[in-house]
Parts: sequence; structure tokens; C-alpha cells
Amino acid sequence: MTTLKTDCILQGECAAILDGLPDKSVDVVFADPPYNLQLGGDLLRPNNSRVDGVDDAWDRFADFAEYDAFTTAWLRACHRVLKDTGTLWVIGSYHNIFRVGAQLQDLGFWVLNDVIWRKTNPMPNFRGTRFTNAHETLVWCSKGPDARYTFNYEAMKALNDGLQMRSDWSLPLCTGPERLKNGQGEKVHPTQKPEALLHRVILASSNPGDVILDPFLGSGTTAAVAKRLGRRWIGIERDPDYIAAARERIAAVVPVDDPTLVTTPRKRSEPRIPFGSVVERGLLPPGTVLSDSAGRWSARVRADGTLISADHRGSIHQVGAAVQGAPACNGWTFWHMRAGEDSGRLVPIDLLRQRLRAELAAEGTGTTGQSGGALQ
Repeated sequence: MTTLKTDCILQGECAAILDGLPDKSVDVVFADPPYNLQLGGDLLRPNNSRVDGVDDAWDRFADFAEYDAFTTAWLRACHRVLKDTGTLWVIGSYHNIFRVGAQLQDLGFWVLNDVIWRKTNPMPNFRGTRFTNAHETLVWCSKGPDARYTFNYEAMKALNDGLQMRSDWSLPLCTGPERLKNGQGEKVHPTQKPEALLHRVILASSNPGDVILDPFLGSGTTAAVAKRLGRRWIGIERDPDYIAAARERIAAVVPVDDPTLVTTPRKRSEPRIPFGSVVERGLLPPGTVLSDSAGRWSARVRADGTLISADHRGSIHQVGAAVQGAPACNGWTFWHMRAGEDSGRLVPIDLLRQRLRAELAAEGTGTTGQSGGALQ
């Protein structure tokens, strides 16, 4: 049985290299294949200077049939090497993404999302004959409709300031110091993707220690971000100049050495904290008055960890639902307390639950935590 070697770049044609990898050995594939741009002649700016576009041999195909055959070969190989719990991301432009999408479905992949990367600094349409092409499309797939897969929902929500992450991402093109240049000041790779894009992809769909495969590694963005986030990686690339630049870049990356810093716990996996624990610890003494965020309803804390309002008695969830006339309620986020003895600011009691969870985590890692005190 073939042993999977990770944290390396394999040189050669992607489909041929993929054929040498073990079945079901990879957790995530991120593919940035040739777009088959079908460019005709040089593109010039209004001042007659030439636009440094993609005119490399690797992006040229004789016709759509040749491109389709190429696409089918590498997609089929990716389907084989992906674990049943794995997912595949493929990015493209209007030139190729619809053809790739059809073949993804023909080969049995199940589309989970199409994500629009809206470029905040796109290249203008210099000829003025079309809309400015300001986005690219990422298609995210599992191996089938019933496949279990990783989606770090809480991490994406935290990354987005506590709001559910949407499928339209506004990120700039790769520019400035991040853009790799050669000794002549020229771009090492014409389609280098921004690390912010790969950070989001890898954080969303993998866990520390997972294997991330990029069959078109180019200048090494996927591998660099994977290494930084504590994932293992495999890159496939045929161009020796790209490989040299990628290796130098990846070698300079310092990985995060603490897995807890690159892992956002799923809420269902967090330890259950009874409201009574908050009361018996003295964080909310009996008699404390709680209210909703707008101060419309109030209730007092009882010594047994229940609440009592003017008309209702029960758990924080039951009383929260009853005062609103609602079928259910998350009492941790509904009920609020004063942030301090002299403060009029209301904060959710869920902060106390998070404090106790942090203490449990600290005990598990051998560090010490502190409890008590006013919330600032």
C-alpha cells in the first residue's frame, strides 16, 4: 500500500501524480486550475502599456474538448484520493467555472455552496466593451449528497464579527509585499491568490492535522497557509520556477504551535454548564434581577438555579419563553445582567457560562484561571 508523504511538493502533471496517491487519503482539495482564458492578442492600457495578463503555455488548450478531457482526468483522480468525509474547492472565472461545475456533478460530487469572491480592487476593463470582471467563483463540494464533512461554522461566524458568514466574500487581490516577485521585479506567478482567501477556505473546511492537497500549487499560497494553520499539505506543480519560489516561501512560514489557537470549538462539543453552577459559584447570587436587553421583562434568580417573574417560574429558558409568549428561548442569550454594580450597561448572562467553560479548559491544560469580579 502506498504511504502518503505530506508537507512536500511533487513535480509533474497533476493527474499523473494524483494517480500515485493512496485512495481516500486527503481531507481537503483546493484546486486553482488553468482558466483556459482564450486570450486573443495583447491587452493594452489607455496609455498603450501592455497588461501583464495570463499568456503562459499552461493556460492554452486547443479547444473545449481538450480542456474538458483535462478537467475530467484531474477531478476523477481527486474524487478517488478524497476521504469520504473530505471536500473539494475549485476556483475559476466565467471562462471555465461552468464547464468545471458540470463535470463535478457528472463525476458524483455534491455542490454545497458556490462562493463569490468579490475583488475589492479588480483590474479595470480597459477596452470598455464589457463590465469590469470583478469576481471569481469558488465551488465547494462533498463526495456525495449523504457525505459527512467538516464545516467550522462557529469559526466562520467569529471571523465575521459574530455574524453568519455569507457566500459572497469581499477580499482584495494579492498585491504589495505578499505578491512574489523575481529578481527583475516581475510577478513570479500571474494568478497568485491572496492568503486571506485560503485562510478562510482552510479554516472553514478542515481541522488541525488534516491533509490539504493543491493539485495546481503555483507559487505555494495553499501550502503556506496550511502550514501556518497547523495542517499538513501536499502540492503538485510542474513548473520548476514556481516550485523554487513556493519552497522558499513555505520554508519562511512559522506555524502556530498551539492547536487551540487555530481551532474554534463547536458549540455542541463544549461542556454543558447548568445555570445552577453560576448561582452556586456566587456569580449571580439569589435575588439578582435579570432582564431582557431592552428592559421589557424582568425576573429574579432563585437559590435553586431557577427564575421567578411576576407570572412565571422555571428555568432560564422556560421563563424567557413564557414572558415573550414564545415556544422556545435560549435563556443564556435572552437574559441580561448589569456589567457592574455601578454600571447601567446590560450584558448577556452567557458571558458567565463562557467564563466557566474557560476555567474548565484551563484546568484541562494545567493552567490556572480566575473567577469572580465585575465584567468590564
